[in-house]
Amino acid sequence: MTISDQSLSKTLLKQCDTVSQLLKSLSHPVRLKILCQLIERERTVNELTEFCEISQSAMSQFLGRMKQEGVVDSRREQNFMYYRVNDPSLVKLLRAIKEIYC
Repeated sequence: MTISDQSLSKTLLKQCDTVSQLLKSLSHPVRLKILCQLIERERTVNELTEFCEISQSAMSQFLGRMKQEGVVDSRREQNFMYYRVNDPSLVKLLRAIKEIYC
C-alpha cells in the first residue's frame, strides 16, 4: 500500500466514523421528526413539541442531545429559543430521505 493509499484509507475511515455518528442521531423516530421539521425553517421548542406530541421536557432532552452532537444549533429571540439544522449536508440528506420515503 502506498502512502497515498494509506492516507486515503485513513480519510475514508474517519468519514465512516463521522457518518456513523450522524446516522445514530437520525435513528430515533422523534429526532428524525424534529429534523424533518427543521429542514423547512427554524422552529421554536413549542412548535416542535406540538408537532411531535411529546412533553416539553422530553423535547428539551432531544434538542439538548442533538445540539451537543452538533446536529442542531439554536438562537434566542426574546422569550423564544429557535432551532435549526446545523449542517447544509445534513439538510440535503434529510431532504433526500423525505423525498424518497415521505
